[in-house]
Amino acid sequence: MVENVVYPAYFDAELSRSEGRRVPTDLAVEAPTVDEIAKAVQQVGYDAVVERDATYSREFEARGYVAVQGTDDTAKNDLVQAIAAYLGVLRE
Repeated sequence: MVENVVYPAYFDAELSRSEGRRVPTDLAVEAPTVDEIAKAVQQVGYDAVVERDATYSREFEARGYVAVQGTDDTAKNDLVQAIAAYLGVLRE
């Protein structure tokens, strides 16, 4: 089973691409949480496991990550883009 790890920094509007953001600024949100990301992952149709004590390699504070399970046939970039689209909807 393939497991993709998704960090909040991937979706953080306050970060630049070199600081870890992986989505365009129009899809990014301010200070995303692992709980919001987990909800978006479930909306996309995958299982999410939240790890709260992990730190992204480009950051100093531990914000955690979400492990997305069952993504055998999906590219990570496509997954991140889909999650970002749902994050925007959840914030509205």
